[in-house]
Amino acid sequence: MNHANPRPADFGTFDVVIVGAGSSGSVIANRLSADPARRVLLIEAGKSDNHPWVHIPVGYLFAIGNPRLDWGFKTEAVPGLNGRSLLYPRGKVLGGCSSINGMIYMRGQAQDYDGWRELGNDGWGWSDVLPLFRRSERHFGAADEAHGTTGELRVEQQRLHWPILDEVARAAEEMGIPAAADFNAGDNEGVGYFPVNQKRGIRWNARKAFLDPARRRPNLTILTECHVRRLQMEGRRVTGVVFARGGDLFEAHARQEVVLSAGAIGSPQILELSGIGQAGVLERIGVPLAHALPGVGENLQDHLQLRTIYSITGARTLNDRAATLWGKAGIALQYALTQSGPMSMAPSQLGIFTRSGPAHNRANIEYHVQPLSLDAFGQPLHRTPALTVSVCNLRPTSRGATHAATADPQAAPAIQPNYLSTEADRVVAADSIRHARRLMAQPHLARYRPTEIKPGPGPGDDETLARLAGEIGTTIFHPVGTARMGHDAQAVVDPELRVHGLQGLRIADCSVMPTIVSGNTHAPAVMIGERAADLITAAGKG
Repeated sequence: MNHANPRPADFGTFDVVIVGAGSSGSVIANRLSADPARRVLLIEAGKSDNHPWVHIPVGYLFAIGNPRLDWGFKTEAVPGLNGRSLLYPRGKVLGGCSSINGMIYMRGQAQDYDGWRELGNDGWGWSDVLPLFRRSERHFGAADEAHGTTGELRVEQQRLHWPILDEVARAAEEMGIPAAADFNAGDNEGVGYFPVNQKRGIRWNARKAFLDPARRRPNLTILTECHVRRLQMEGRRVTGVVFARGGDLFEAHARQEVVLSAGAIGSPQILELSGIGQAGVLERIGVPLAHALPGVGENLQDHLQLRTIYSITGARTLNDRAATLWGKAGIALQYALTQSGPMSMAPSQLGIFTRSGPAHNRANIEYHVQPLSLDAFGQPLHRTPALTVSVCNLRPTSRGATHAATADPQAAPAIQPNYLSTEADRVVAADSIRHARRLMAQPHLARYRPTEIKPGPGPGDDETLARLAGEIGTTIFHPVGTARMGHDAQAVVDPELRVHGLQGLRIADCSVMPTIVSGNTHAPAVMIGERAADLITAAGKG
């Protein structure tokens, strides 16, 4: 970025400027603009979500890697993955990652949030956040202590049925894993079908849930295809943002505050391009230091998914159902008529939360079981019936980092997740592959003759299995922690999400998580948006 740019044109003054219209930012825009006296600006770098692969659930397979919908980031070579670099999808569209994610509604475990509170983050324990989850939720069941039914975010049961997944569920129960009545009541241990963010077989993203009810409010301005270049500062106060729209630069001013909701990769990059972060990083990319915060971009955590694949016989999967032109036509017709069937399915249908070994006092691994197999998202399905039996470590101890690679705001950041960099994670990875093998070897599945294709049969010692995990491991798209809240020198925000040492700036997205939640991250991102909106509203009254 050229810091000698001419002065941007004045776009106007707002009470609050929000950067990023994803899962958190959309909630904040909705809640704050409910007060007609508050002017709110929401800035999104991506385009509208007017694209069929956003709304048809199975389109997830084709949205990943699509430059219209996905930033298309890549990691650096990861030593723990045997030097492989991974695609690192991030939503580049209104609704953010909620427009390209797996639609799974999963809060995590009560102990995750109680752990945040025990670290000194008051207001973030399970009893604190549960009302926030309930507020935004429109659950398919009856309202109770765990679930709300009047919110904007639809949570529904899946609209399809695969008998082979029922059989895998029975095999899990045969192993001693209980059936889960509700994954979202605080303890998700068990086996069951994932609830999804859909409305009658169509994706229900953050745009539909939170922006559509608010977008006609005259006090809310929503911009798309506007890329924030940097924050504007006067001394230690953030006063607005500079953004590019087409070939022009604009400046938007904030009377009360700016909120960064650009995600665990985007928010640290904007901070660093604004001179906020580690002195060494800023010197390397040629951005003058405005405010030293050594934790910016550090503490990156993600769920590494080990995608084991088993061929089967005697049961149908999407592989063989979609193998012919007639099969594809039948699937399309079923969806067109009823919004059900394979095109309505979330990428993962059956979930299992359990323990990889006796040393763990609560579920520490999550299965995503799919009635399909393919080499990678966006690649063709395999031709013969198969299951993908993915397992991820819910609470990895490995820590990575993401930093701006250059001063060019259009350049992709450097992302190093450091998967499998700790012995504890390598042990869980080895145990996870063993666990999947035991699951597929249960007597209940014997009639389907499951045969391990990936990583393939072989020695079962820890060293070999950890190496194989490095060969098949991939991101499950849950980066968090890169602007974590806390009180120590590496913390970026305080428990009220205010950036340490600055005024007028909060961060509200998954980057603020001190530790990763034990499940998928969309629902927690919505909750963080709810919490941020409450904090901003309270500060405005103070």
